[in-house]
Amino acid sequence: MISTAMVEWLEEEAGITVLPETAHSVSGGCINEAKIVERADGGSVFLKFNRIDRLDLFEAEKACLDLMAESGAIRVPEPYALGTVEASAVFAMEGLDLRSGGGPGSQEVLAEQLAALHDTLSPNGKFGADFDNFIGATPQPNAWTESWADFYTEHRLDFQFHLASKRGHTFREAKAVKEAVHAHLSGLEIQPSLLHGDLWGGNVSFLTDGTPVLYDPACYFGDREADMAFTRMFGGFGPPFYRRYRERCPEPEPIRETIYNLYHLLNHYNLFGGGYASQAESSIREILREVA
Repeated sequence: MISTAMVEWLEEEAGITVLPETAHSVSGGCINEAKIVERADGGSVFLKFNRIDRLDLFEAEKACLDLMAESGAIRVPEPYALGTVEASAVFAMEGLDLRSGGGPGSQEVLAEQLAALHDTLSPNGKFGADFDNFIGATPQPNAWTESWADFYTEHRLDFQFHLASKRGHTFREAKAVKEAVHAHLSGLEIQPSLLHGDLWGGNVSFLTDGTPVLYDPACYFGDREADMAFTRMFGGFGPPFYRRYRERCPEPEPIRETIYNLYHLLNHYNLFGGGYASQAESSIREILREVA
C-alpha cells in the first residue's frame, strides 16, 4: 500500500490516478527505497523515497534524465513529479517492464544508441554541466571548464582525493598521478560528449521488445571513453556491444581506461572503504608507469 497523501500528491502533481492497494516494494539501489504502483489507466509508476533532506538527489537525477531524453538518443524513464510527501523526499517516474537481457541484437542496439548519446555535444564547447549532481551518494561537481584535462583532474580526481583525506586515508602519489594524468589528457583531442556518468551493468536494462533503457544517471559532458571505461569495471556488457561501439568509435590507448576508472575506485573507497583503496593504489602505480 501507499498512503492517501501519496495518492493525492500523484493526482495533484502528475495528474495520475493510481491503485494504492497494488503498491509493492522493489529494489531502489543502494541509497533509496522504492515501490511500484499500478495506474488506473494502465501502466505503472515507479516511486523512489529518501530522507526529506535528500530531495537534492532526486532533483539532480531528474535533470540528468531530462538531458538524456532531450538528446533523443536512447530510452530513459519519463519523470512524472518530485517533491516531499509526509516525511519523505519522493521521485515519481514511469514504471517500465524491464529485463536484464534484451535478446539477440540488443547489445548492438545498446552500443549504437550509446554512441548516439555520446555524439550529443555540449552547447558551449566546454566540459561539465549546468548543474552539479551525485555519483551514488557522493556529490559530483560539474563546473563548466574549458579544458578536459583541467576538468578531470580538478573535479574528478582531486575532489575524490580530498574526500579520501577527510576519511583518514592519504594517497601518497596523489599529486604525481594528477600531474601525469593532466599531461596525458592535455595531449589528446577530446570532445565534450553527453555522458551517462554511472554506466555500469546495474544501470542498464531492456524492455520486453529488446529496447535498451538507461537509468540512475550522473550526467555531464566529458570524454566518451569515461563511460566506456566504467562499463568494464564490473562487467555486464558483452562482446557484441564493444564490437559495435568500436565500429563507430575507435579504441583509445589502453591506459585511458585505468585513468578514468581510478575516479570510480576512489569514489567506491569513499563510499564503502575496504579494498577499494588498494585497488586505487594499484591503478595509480600503473598510470605512473605508463604516462609519467
